[in-house]
Amino acid sequence: MRTIPALQQVAATGSGLPLFRKRVLIIGTGPLARELCQVLVSKRNHVFQVVGFLDRDPARIGERLVNPGIIGTLDRLFEIVERYAVGVVAVCLEDRRTILPVQTLLDFKALGLEVVDGHQMYEREAGRLSIDLLKPSTLVFSDGFGRRPLMRMIKRLMDIVAAAAGLAVLAPLFALVAVLIKYDSPGPVFYRQVRVGLRGEPYKIHKLRSMRQDAELHGARWAVRDDPRITRIGRWLRRWRIDELPQLISVLKGDMSLVGPRPERPMFVQELRERIPYYDLRHTVRPGITGWAQIRFRYAASAEDSHLKLQYDLYYVKNVSLLLDLRILAETIRVVLLSEGAR
Repeated sequence: MRTIPALQQVAATGSGLPLFRKRVLIIGTGPLARELCQVLVSKRNHVFQVVGFLDRDPARIGERLVNPGIIGTLDRLFEIVERYAVGVVAVCLEDRRTILPVQTLLDFKALGLEVVDGHQMYEREAGRLSIDLLKPSTLVFSDGFGRRPLMRMIKRLMDIVAAAAGLAVLAPLFALVAVLIKYDSPGPVFYRQVRVGLRGEPYKIHKLRSMRQDAELHGARWAVRDDPRITRIGRWLRRWRIDELPQLISVLKGDMSLVGPRPERPMFVQELRERIPYYDLRHTVRPGITGWAQIRFRYAASAEDSHLKLQYDLYYVKNVSLLLDLRILAETIRVVLLSEGAR
């Protein structure tokens, strides 16, 4: 094993940069490598500094992919890590069987440098799964997607207690809102709608009506910003997410959870599962009143939005835990108070 003092110093100090910033070298130049770079560069806390990419072709050195560009080739890996005082090596190669410099990477790990899989780093730093770049085997053999019986039992117990208490406390608010809805526009106070839930089974949700009674006279369509179908009181209900609260009934019945991927309508699910890979994985957990996508992404108003939103949903499905649920619930309060993503 090669031992170079400069590398040992970088490993000992964590990064060699002020304020513990880590220099990252990305091996590969494909879509995953570029997307990972964009995620790291865009992080607000500036923990990482991407020094560049490595490619197999010497003729590509100097080519700018995003920012920065290609700074060397794989056969100069050890030299470049030393020159740039790299603290993290992210492997984003599409085919690793014949070109991955395994021995050099093992040397780096022995010296204390971080050697990480590009998909895992992307998932951790972006908070979503790069579904367009994943191979099925990556999901099959990855950590996560665990469903421990004890955790499921505690999560369900929390749902029952919270839903029962919430419905009891909110009963006076529902009565007041019901009067306002009836005064504002003709039609029922509540509306029921079929959604797709756990294991793809359909169920009915209950929501306070926020749109005109004839909102879907010409068929179902995505809600948009400043949707003209929304009533005056409905706009206020949506801003504070009050229209969603009757879904506590579905939580109590077991069709939903407090936290999980937001349920979609069957006609949209059929469209999305044909266009988006791994879409049905979101149906392996109960849908939720709030979720990871709701606090990390804007309102999904199209199939394209749903494509990106699913990346956050799958992150939750893969990493589901009680601690993550509590974090989402706490963040949901902030999102509601700031009226983020309301339509």
